[in-house]
Amino acid sequence: DNSLIELKGLSTHFANIEDTTDHKYAEMQLSRFKEFLAAFSRHGIDPPVNHIACSAAIMLFPETHYQLVRAGISAYGLWPSKSTYVSANTAAAPPVSLRPALSWKTFIGHIKEVAPGSPIGYGCTYKTTAASKLAILPVGYYDGYDRKLSNVGYVLIRGRRAPIRGRICMNMTIVDITHIPDASLEDEVVLIGRSGDETISAETLAEMVGTINYEIVSRINPLIPRYIVT
Repeated sequence: DNSLIELKGLSTHFANIEDTTDHKYAEMQLSRFKEFLAAFSRHGIDPPVNHIACSAAIMLFPETHYQLVRAGISAYGLWPSKSTYVSANTAAAPPVSLRPALSWKTFIGHIKEVAPGSPIGYGCTYKTTAASKLAILPVGYYDGYDRKLSNVGYVLIRGRRAPIRGRICMNMTIVDITHIPDASLEDEVVLIGRSGDETISAETLAEMVGTINYEIVSRINPLIPRYIVT
């Protein structure tokens, strides 16, 4: 009984709109979606809320906005891809400006001084080359901080880069603060965001571990407290 069904909207999702500056495939999908809507309309069915626009489409194709848009990664103030950035800022429309809305921070939980030649962390994958001061951070891959950042990434402490030493643990990360003599217990540590003149972006972390900014921000453990700062 069709009287028991109320169709609220029709939708689809773009398959190839972010990772290219050639939008022929996306244009083909949009054309098919229009045909899809028209087929329903011919049968007297005109749903009130139709949607197709992801973040990239919102910025690149105003004709995709319909009655609803789905702002995903752009809601974080992040670009869907470099290709989207290029496309949006070389179009006839005014340039699009996005500013990251998310920062990820922790603190120094412990400070330890070690001798030259000291192995650090699981697997002893790093050995100090000189007397070093290390900071232990209460964050690890359980929290969504990618293990592939081990011995590769860095955090920001007092506006300076502190390199990761050894493997990232399930709930701990060790960084070198030898060159930051004023670093102290409970200092703020920036994993994503700004400290002084230095910045770590989700894109930077994504490049380090071979993924996309979507994965970096969506994997942050939902149990970690969120704070809205205005």
